[in-house]
Amino acid sequence: MSDTEYKKSTEADGTIRLAKRVAEMLPCSRADADKYIAGGWVLVDGAVVEEAGARVADEQEVTLHDAATLDDIVPVTILLHKPPGLDAAAAVRLLTPVSLVLAEHGKQRFLKRHLANLTVTTPLDERASGLVVYSQDFRVTRKVLDEAVRVEQEFVVEVAGNIREGGLALLNHGLSFNGKPLLPMKASWQNETRLRFAGKGIRPGQLLHMCRMVGLTVVSTRRIRVGRVPMASLPAGHWRYLHEYERF
Repeated sequence: MSDTEYKKSTEADGTIRLAKRVAEMLPCSRADADKYIAGGWVLVDGAVVEEAGARVADEQEVTLHDAATLDDIVPVTILLHKPPGLDAAAAVRLLTPVSLVLAEHGKQRFLKRHLANLTVTTPLDERASGLVVYSQDFRVTRKVLDEAVRVEQEFVVEVAGNIREGGLALLNHGLSFNGKPLLPMKASWQNETRLRFAGKGIRPGQLLHMCRMVGLTVVSTRRIRVGRVPMASLPAGHWRYLHEYERF
């Protein structure tokens, strides 16, 4: 913003651009003021405001968080327990401050920009539920999405019907999907109606197809782990941040 535009940032209604107020209050440069605001460190009347272009009146209280820093905002990775009925792309609308689960030991603060430019790294069938990973971090995207054949996923599948003779062995190795042989995986019974699958490079629709090929009908599918990151006790429809110490 030019000096002329900056001088015009005070309007006839008496409000002033928040970034200008912060720059004068600290004092600091306009660029640093914008950075403090974008980082979620500026509060107006006790509420965080992340838009540098927001306007404030003289009587409004503007304060800077005690832990404020000018460090760059680090891209985040988000873990969602997707309920059935939405594909992974549509389920992004479930990512709201209300549905966020913040661990007591977690250091991550919620920022609106954390919900922008997210990549779905783990597609999931619309009818399936379970762990979906979204990320702004190209390193995570490359690891989980681009190198999917190296990242193991774990599913719990409720089934109905009678499995054909030798069916469990075929689920472990011997079936094809979309005309291509499937990679070996670990398939085992958890009880009479529940199968556990653990394998790499599992694609949307694959488990449904595999079960059909051995005479079983899928009742429900739930992904409970991606790589070394489990969904654990995350409630359906809720999400959390990937912690610094977690790796796929």
